[in-house]
Amino acid sequence: MSARSHRFKDHWQEQRLFFSRVIAAGIVVVLLTGLLVARLVQLQIVDYQRFSELSRGNQIKIEPLAPTRGLIYDRNGLIIAENRPTWQLVAVPEQIGDLDQVLVALENLELIDPADHPVLVDLVRSHRRFERVTLGNLTEIEAARFAVRRHLLQGIDIQEALVRYYPFGEAAAHAVGYVGSISTTDLEQIDRANYAATSQIGKTGVERSYESTLHGKAGYRQQVVNAQGRVLLDPATDSTAVDDSAPAGGLETRWPEPGNHVVLSLDMRLQIAAREAMGDLRGAVIAIDPRNGDVLALLSTPSFDPNLFTAGISAVQFLELNTSIDRPLFNRALGGRYPPGSTIKPFLGLAGLYHEAVIPEEEHYCPGFFRLPGSSHRYRDWRPQGHGDVDLRDAIVQSCDVYFYRLAVALEIDAIEQFLKAFGFGSRTGLDIFGEDPGIVPSREWKRVRFSRREDQVWFPGETVITGIGQGFTQVTPLQLAHAGAVLAARGRDFRPRLLIGGEDAVTREVEMFEPIEQAGIQGVDPEHWQIIHEAMVGVTTDPRGSGRGAMVGTAYAVAGKTGTAQVFSVGQDEEYEEEQVDERLRDHRWFFAYAPAEAPTIALSVVIENGGSVAPAAPVARAVLDAFFESNEYVARQP
Repeated sequence: MSARSHRFKDHWQEQRLFFSRVIAAGIVVVLLTGLLVARLVQLQIVDYQRFSELSRGNQIKIEPLAPTRGLIYDRNGLIIAENRPTWQLVAVPEQIGDLDQVLVALENLELIDPADHPVLVDLVRSHRRFERVTLGNLTEIEAARFAVRRHLLQGIDIQEALVRYYPFGEAAAHAVGYVGSISTTDLEQIDRANYAATSQIGKTGVERSYESTLHGKAGYRQQVVNAQGRVLLDPATDSTAVDDSAPAGGLETRWPEPGNHVVLSLDMRLQIAAREAMGDLRGAVIAIDPRNGDVLALLSTPSFDPNLFTAGISAVQFLELNTSIDRPLFNRALGGRYPPGSTIKPFLGLAGLYHEAVIPEEEHYCPGFFRLPGSSHRYRDWRPQGHGDVDLRDAIVQSCDVYFYRLAVALEIDAIEQFLKAFGFGSRTGLDIFGEDPGIVPSREWKRVRFSRREDQVWFPGETVITGIGQGFTQVTPLQLAHAGAVLAARGRDFRPRLLIGGEDAVTREVEMFEPIEQAGIQGVDPEHWQIIHEAMVGVTTDPRGSGRGAMVGTAYAVAGKTGTAQVFSVGQDEEYEEEQVDERLRDHRWFFAYAPAEAPTIALSVVIENGGSVAPAAPVARAVLDAFFESNEYVARQP
């Protein structure tokens, strides 16, 4: 029988193995415990401040506080843009059972527009269920109508708020502008933190140009919230608040800084007079003080009520305004370009004197037409039978086209361009609101750049001829003509047109008035030449043959002015048309620019009436504005 080997347990070795494993496990436990303690030290001691702030940040919500927008005054202290208390219709989603049913009930009460139903549904559902959502603004009558039915509309309430209000409505809409909802484009250009509590921003006019001044600086307050964002503690409602810097529970509040007030050069008495005189006509009125560039009136018609935008304009209303053939949103005073017609003649007359292209007393015969040498084409005068023998004064007084056809040819287009540009035509005047068009003063170089085809780049002599009466390529804005008239009235002194003339600190009430900006002006013109043009323009309103005399009869002040008619479409050499047979929008534009009192001008203005034809001259509108100006300034006697 073979021998068999037997193995016995080594208890000592097993014990040593067990103890070694216990020691290893103990070392691991100690190391892990050490790491845990070290991490606790790191979190609780070393990084305590940082994590404490992060924890507090999860607990505290920063609620932005909107600043009060600054007011806008006219030059006489009248408020033309203010903030009025209003009622806002608000919804709390978690308290509403059937949202659609509630909105329909509000529509039946005429508190919201049915067309906005889907938009409001999306708006409410985009917010957290406990947050208040603003549905729109209510009038006092609408708020009262809601109040008696509040118990039937669970989850709907009203709250007080401020809304921008324009007491003069459409009378100053294009100058003052309006505020509207902040767009995505606006968000790219503003400090979002400063607009966190604001839903509106200046869109046009002064409201847009001086947005940074009017808006102010947003504030904030801290609120304790739970994990869902519901407010648990608000310093605004907690009675334990001690001061602004450390209110309830150590929560901080920083009150917003209100926007500053601005003072405009506008005189609302003139603005209203211009609005009433224009009535339903399309056009613009601009009045400027030639002594400093203050814009006394800036009107574009038809206009619109800016309060529609602040209250929340409906889609239907905006579409109606934006698609109207009369373009009420378009600022014709700054952006409207029109042929200047005969209003250009005083400037060309002065250019002729400056360049010695005309002798003022020399008479030229006007047979009712003009022909270039070697051409059979007739350039007609507005008076078919002609004016007979006329000198420079007669040509301006009677608005003789033939005289200025000759003068334009004698000056040539480059000299005309240079002189007109010196008065500000063909470039923006620098008025301190957006929307100004530069207009066009044509020249050989302008035509070469403007047209791509070589045959279109050639400047023809006939184009110089019609430039002499403000037709052809020449385009000016009402603002440019008023500004040029102001320079003419000031005998060459040129002040940049402006609307902002001062500001008021909303807190300290300290008022600061700004100095006007004088520009280079017209240099080198003989004082006698200024006087010749001045006397001719006075003759326009006083001479029995003057084209503007009828509207100025009986004024207590002397007026220097010039009428103008600008064709909208061309008529063949031997063609004529009856105005009543032409579409109303193809009729001639009517111009008038003037300054007064003629001997010491304090106001210059321009008026354009689109498609006024023969039934709506511009001079009577100017007369209404001038009467309002001198009545308000107590100018009662004509000076000798």
